[in-house]
Amino acid sequence: MLNLRGLDLRILRELVASPRVGVTELAQRLGIARNTASGRIARLERHGILRGQGRDVDCTRLGIEVTAFVTMRITQGQQHAAIADLAAIPFVLEAFTITGDTDLLVRIAARNTKHLHEVISTVLACRGVFRSTTSVAMTEPIPFRLVPLIDFLNEKNLLND
Repeated sequence: MLNLRGLDLRILRELVASPRVGVTELAQRLGIARNTASGRIARLERHGILRGQGRDVDCTRLGIEVTAFVTMRITQGQQHAAIADLAAIPFVLEAFTITGDTDLLVRIAARNTKHLHEVISTVLACRGVFRSTTSVAMTEPIPFRLVPLIDFLNEKNLLND
């Protein structure tokens, strides 16, 4: 595990809060040299802490009105095949292996409920999937966020400095 320092957390916070910020502007905001910012970003990427350069996208503006969470039970020994099949479905946004009564938790996007039914049918046809439960998200009162966590870790000095 990478030993994160206060500067690393400050860089992460800025990148999460302003994903479009350039390295030069980031360095100016933090009062550090551009090469320092660039080097720290490269280090965070190398260690897998920073992944991709995603932007916050409002899926409803793309015509995606429904978000659903599907828990799945997978036939023993078929998890890799099921995950490979799920990864081929563009409306599967993410998947997690989980503990408990089910094996996978999958976030699915769909244009509407009719389309959700079609996507779920495709999901159920994946190798190894033998049972699923679908929950449709009604609202998103707390969207995915990282800034509060980064701030907490930095303020409480919970990471090695």
